[in-house]
Amino acid sequence: MIAIRKATPTDYDQIWDILSQVIAGGDTIAFSPDSSKEKMLGFWCGKDKYTYVATIDGKVVGTLFIKDNQPDLGSHIANAGYLTLPSARGKGVGLAMGEFSLVEAKRLGYQAMQFNIVVKSNQKAVRLWEKLGFKIIGEIPEAFNHLHLGMTNAYIMYQKL
Repeated sequence: MIAIRKATPTDYDQIWDILSQVIAGGDTIAFSPDSSKEKMLGFWCGKDKYTYVATIDGKVVGTLFIKDNQPDLGSHIANAGYLTLPSARGKGVGLAMGEFSLVEAKRLGYQAMQFNIVVKSNQKAVRLWEKLGFKIIGEIPEAFNHLHLGMTNAYIMYQKL
């Protein structure tokens, strides 16, 4: 069973394990495969975010954050990021984190959620977000420098909560 809870500093090494494996692919999130542990944990677990981990039998297999999409007058819309341990893909971790984040964002007082850069070639993510009710509201040409495909378009996706 997948459980999701707030991350604590004792989770940071396991979060880094996920981050390092995912960024190494250079195909889904905007950070360079050369990004340091300090840089990545500083971003993912920053004070401006609510950071969570997904576990199966006590092992961290996914992580997500929720934050304001914009400051001040744009802070009623959430933004989020999600990563699943590659060896745990196909076990429903992404779906569980997505469902959790929608409920949690609403509980935190957000009125909507927006993803500013969903890599178009990452069709698994696009299908998951559409399944959870997100709509593509824009496409950004050459927004992502995919490690294998080069300049790739990205979607902006949105859902009212």
